[in-house]
Order: sequence, then C-alpha cells, then structure tokens
Amino acid sequence: MQTSLERELKLELDGAFELPDLPGHPLESRVFTSTYYDTPERSLARVGITLRRRLENGVSRWQLKLPRDGAARAEVEVLGGPSGPPAELAGLLVAHRRHGPLEQIATLRTRRSGVRVADGERALADVTVDAVVVLDAGRTAGSFVELEVELVDGDEADLRRLSRELRSAGARRSDGKPKVMRLLDLAPVRLPRRQAPAVEQIHSLLERQLRELERYDAGVRLGQDAEDLHRYRVATRRSRALIRATRPLLGDRLALLAAELQWLAGLLGPVRDLDVLLEHLSVECAGLEGDRAAGEVLLDALAAERARHRATLLEGLVSNRFPALLERFDSELALLAGLAAESGLQELAVEELRKLKRDARRLPEVPTDDELHDLRKRVKHARYAAELAALDGGKAVDRYVDALKALQEAIGEHQDAVVAEERLRAVARAKTAIAAGRLIEGERMRRRRARAAYSAKLETALARGKTAF
Repeated sequence: MQTSLERELKLELDGAFELPDLPGHPLESRVFTSTYYDTPERSLARVGITLRRRLENGVSRWQLKLPRDGAARAEVEVLGGPSGPPAELAGLLVAHRRHGPLEQIATLRTRRSGVRVADGERALADVTVDAVVVLDAGRTAGSFVELEVELVDGDEADLRRLSRELRSAGARRSDGKPKVMRLLDLAPVRLPRRQAPAVEQIHSLLERQLRELERYDAGVRLGQDAEDLHRYRVATRRSRALIRATRPLLGDRLALLAAELQWLAGLLGPVRDLDVLLEHLSVECAGLEGDRAAGEVLLDALAAERARHRATLLEGLVSNRFPALLERFDSELALLAGLAAESGLQELAVEELRKLKRDARRLPEVPTDDELHDLRKRVKHARYAAELAALDGGKAVDRYVDALKALQEAIGEHQDAVVAEERLRAVARAKTAIAAGRLIEGERMRRRRARAAYSAKLETALARGKTAF
C-alpha cells in the first residue's frame, strides 16, 4: 500500500485553450481509464472521498482519496483487479460499507498532456490538460476538458501564481471537486432556516457530526495525519455535548447514543492527548541543548505509550460495536426528525450560563488544578449550549460564544501543562531526570501564564453572556 499527499487545484476550460509558455519540459502523454465506486447512498461522495480503479498500460491500481485542508488530498494506492477493492482499502471504509455494497458509479477515459513546470533545477508542479470522455457500457456518453495543477516540489505560493497565470490565459476558477462529481446528482445540504423549530436545528447539527465521523474515519484508521483524529474527536465531543445540552428538551431519548459516543471518546482521548503533548514537547526538547538527547528518549517513551493506545483504538474500530454505534446514530436521527418540541434553544443557553456563574462564584481565590479542570468542563457545556442559541440569536450571542472559546482555550492550556508534567514524571528515569526536570519547569511556567490569563477571560465571558441574554 502506497500513500502520498496530493496538492493540486483544478481549473475550468471553455472551448479551445492553449497552455501559455511555461518554463520546464513537456510531460509524456498518457491515456487511462478510471472506474469510480461508491455506496448506493453515495456516502463517499457526500463527504468528499473518492474511490476508483485506474487502468493504465495494462496495470490496474485502486486509489482512495481522502480530504485534507485546502488544495490537499491524501491518496492511498494498492494494486488490484476488477473484482472489488483490495482488503487494505475496504478495511478503511467501514463507516461507509454499512450503507450497502460498493458499486460502480461512473467510468471516465482521460487523455492527459502537459508540462512539468520548473524553477531552475527544482520541479514546481505538473500542469496538465485532461480531455475526459464519459463512458456508458463502453460508449461515449459525454465529455469535458479540465486543467489541473499538481505540486511536485513547489509550495502554495507557486500554486497560486500558476493559477493566476493560467487564468490570464483563459482558464476559469472551479469548485475543485473531483471529476466524478460532475456526473453525480447529489442533493445539496440544506441548513435549517434561522427561526426553524429547535428539534430541526438539533437534528441538523447532529447529522453534521455524523457526516464528520464518516469523513475522517478512514484517515483515523490509516493513522498518517493527526488532524484526522483531532476532527474525529471533535465530532464525537460535539455530538455528546449537543445531546447533553438538549436533554431538557428531549429527555433521555438519546441516552444510549450518548453512552456509545462516550465509549468512542474514551478510545480517542488518550491518543489525541498524546498527539498534542508530543507536538508540544518536540518543540521544547529542541531547546534543551546538551540535554536534547535525553529529551528525545522521553519523547520515545511517550510515543510508545501512544502506540499502545492507538492499538486499543483500532481494536475498538474493528469491533462490531463501532458500526452498531453508527447504525444507532442513523436510527436516532430518523426518529428525531419526526419529533416536535417547543423552541427552547435560548433557554438552554441561559441555564448553562447560570450554572457557569454559580461554579465561578464557588471558586476560591487560588483554585486547585482539579477545580480549574472542572470549570473548563462547565465552560464547554455553556459554549455548546450558546452555539445552539446562536442559531436563532444575534451578534451578541456570537460574541458570547467567542468569549467562551477564549476562556476554554486558556484553561485548556493550563490543563495541558498539568497533564504534561504528570506524563513526564511517569516516564522519567535516572538518565533522563535532568531533561525531564527542565521540561517540567517549562510546563509550570505555562501553568502560571494560563492562571494569570483565565480570570479576565472568565469575567469577559460572563459579561457577554449577560448582554446576550
């Protein structure tokens, strides 16, 4: 299985188009046929994932493309025949295969030509013109032409510059969607109107979180980009928070789903926490000078701990419990769509604000680490309830949400420092004690900064809450 990061942009072409004179050398012309697959519900396309089998010069390759930020996509490639995706790829698509078997949805034959653009000896990007024919039972059913710019050793600035030059030559901006998306009649996602009933708003937000789980599940299983796990965990957390915040409206109707999401969160949390810690401590270790080697031993110990937690996570994701969780999520959303409830989103936010004020008043002048951690949980509850209220609120509610985010980040920074010290103490040994001590001192400074910042942010959040409601 080969993996790579593809960074490209697509441009539209109208009629005849001639590539401008670009520095570099011509690329060898290619012809290949791509057969695309999806579930009957088109769940892959719905979240920006593509699966295809590409046949070129008699060689058959399966390619799975996963969404990344900006112009990037991750590509996973495995050799395989026409009978279906290889097990390595099928195993990444558990969240989607519950929608039904993968089926052919389109076949495209592409004739590609272009230029590898260079800056001296450095290859910047491949600029290619794709003449695409849509095939139906071997016959031509349509055609279009597309211009692609894919980075080789260039960067985002090169991508933007080439885009401007090509648009000056007659190309047009595009939505950047894969070729197959031109052929799919996907219904657009319709957001509820601002004054829609509470249950309709809640249904839309929960459905969005389920789509996020489907969007990033394959990336979590692949394990090559920490951002996949981060966004996956955010979707799990947000789902749980929405269920909790809406309990006064819905009662315990979603309690079983909440329990299963808590199980999933318990698998994700240790891995994500160590991702954050390792990223932070890697920077700190770089400044240890003579103790850097010992610091890297500490990082290796933490990385080994992360590997153990990731193994546990994968065990959970390949168990029967995980697809059952997604099925429950689907069924609960279907039942929720038929409910009626009085609009009470603002009332939920007001109640959480009241609880935040109460807990803030109870804090001593110098709260303990645990007390600050508990306050952060209360802030998160208030934030998610406020985000619900913002659906039919105004700018004052939005400013309150922003203040809660800032407060949550400040206290979160404190908690991260507390956890970092605990973990460093746990993995430190005699040979790494000095490096651990220096890193721990840095974490204590981070705690002090966070403590100095949180109280002002708390007052701001409470004041904005009072104005909003």
